[in-house]
Amino acid sequence: MTNTHYDGLSQLGQKTDLPTTPEAAVLEKIPNPHPDVAYNVRFSCPEFTSLCPVTGQPDFAHLVIDYIPAEYLIESKSLKLYLHSFRNHAGFHEKCTVGIAKRLIETLSPLWLRIGGYWYPRGGMPIDVFYQTGQIPEKVWIPEQGVSNYRGRG
Repeated sequence: MTNTHYDGLSQLGQKTDLPTTPEAAVLEKIPNPHPDVAYNVRFSCPEFTSLCPVTGQPDFAHLVIDYIPAEYLIESKSLKLYLHSFRNHAGFHEKCTVGIAKRLIETLSPLWLRIGGYWYPRGGMPIDVFYQTGQIPEKVWIPEQGVSNYRGRG
């Protein structure tokens, strides 16, 4: 028996090469099994990596993505591949963080979306980037993102 919700997905269940750029990455979606209920979906990527566009050195971040789905959910393998495609991508923190949010909004048209980009220090100071599409909807539990401010070693 096949599940038609997964028909047409090109990455799930098979070996898929890492996309060479975020633009080349394919973000796939599946139907929301509970479109009648407002609920939060959270993805955490504690080892996000991109490259500084000036020095070419790696930048590291802990990303937390919250969204309230409408008609679709993001297929998680495609999201992982998309996020990992930034590994060799040069972009300032703001470009990466807000760009990820915009791409997810374009793909999903969620009811609400928030991303926190908790970046590790560059030049001695962390730069955190936050984006959200509007007010948090009522009656939906959105936990705090739980990423503490950077404190160094102690």
